[in-house]
Amino acid sequence: MSEVEHATVVDLGEVPVMFKRVGDDQAAISQGWAEVEEAVGSLSGRKFYGVVDKASGEYRVCVHMREDDDPVDLGLEVGTIPGGRYARVRLNGDPPAVYELIAPTFRRLAAHPDRAPSRPEIEFYRRHDVIDLLLPIT
Repeated sequence: MSEVEHATVVDLGEVPVMFKRVGDDQAAISQGWAEVEEAVGSLSGRKFYGVVDKASGEYRVCVHMREDDDPVDLGLEVGTIPGGRYARVRLNGDPPAVYELIAPTFRRLAAHPDRAPSRPEIEFYRRHDVIDLLLPIT
């Protein structure tokens, strides 16, 4: 069975985030993650997301914004991850091997019949070894 057959449909509310824009290539993404993690300091209790905009070729390293965060001081932009319906596949495994599963899983998920290309693909880092991949659907 494919990931499409194992996908669970979930409804996601809008998520206010601080983010850093980088190119959608592995070197830029890795550098962006390192910079955002350094900027926010302690990762404990933080929710992290990767947002892929295929149309612009942009990847956003995102962290859920807290009331006491000062994005300007951290050198980050402010935005929102769009809510809506998503097909979710959960990846489990230790880094860095689990990261290598992201791109091929999204490629297989892209076959979902209800895909909504106007919204970005989302990676939600639940824990260091659990990543939810969210493909927007109608």
